[in-house]
Amino acid sequence: MPAPIRVLVVLAVVLLAALQYKFWLGNGGQQEVAALQAQVEAQQAENRQLQARNDALAAEVADLKAGGEAVEERARSELGMVKPGETFYRVIDGAQVPAAPAPAAAEPVANGDGATP
Repeated sequence: MPAPIRVLVVLAVVLLAALQYKFWLGNGGQQEVAALQAQVEAQQAENRQLQARNDALAAEVADLKAGGEAVEERARSELGMVKPGETFYRVIDGAQVPAAPAPAAAEPVANGDGATP
């Protein structure tokens, strides 16, 4: 093979290697594109969750505006309100009630000079 053709082949291989490097590892390359796609997917998932939350809140607002039953239910559950003539009973499950902490024994407290008061 003549020398000028060898130089052109070597130059073409070097150029091809440089283009492959730019494609796979350079700015705007495959790694960056994959990272951006992962960010887009994560943001879309978060947007779906927030949209579902917004839809639930909008339905709740519409329900509160439409009827008094929803307002009454919220007043009863969140504020503990009762109608006149009703008696409020609170049932406490014995297994869920935390035990009262044992009283701590009084210990002398040392002041700054190391002596107890």
